[in-house]
Amino acid sequence: MDSTGTVTARRRKTVGESVIQGLKEAISWTRGENDDVRVTEVHIPTIDVRKVRKKMNLSQSQFAAKFGFPPATLRNWEQGRSRPDTPTRVLLAVIAKHPEAVEDVLRKAS
Repeated sequence: MDSTGTVTARRRKTVGESVIQGLKEAISWTRGENDDVRVTEVHIPTIDVRKVRKKMNLSQSQFAAKFGFPPATLRNWEQGRSRPDTPTRVLLAVIAKHPEAVEDVLRKAS
């Protein structure tokens, strides 16, 4: 109801308007202009790929093929020459806890 007693409908934001508002808030926050925003930090675990693979009784090539990793990349992770990026570490954490879920998704996707 407005100041004259008339009932007014409140227009919902479109998805685009919500995204734009969120981006403006993020830019404002990075400039230190907006302290009343909520920031959620998520801890992404470091995964011992070799340990996960051995627990599953798979060779490097079997593990790589099963989950879609290049075998050379898997070798590099296990030998410490490189580290999986953040999204890959999330995937590896899921594989470590629920490999059947990842296998199911990959099976349905192909």
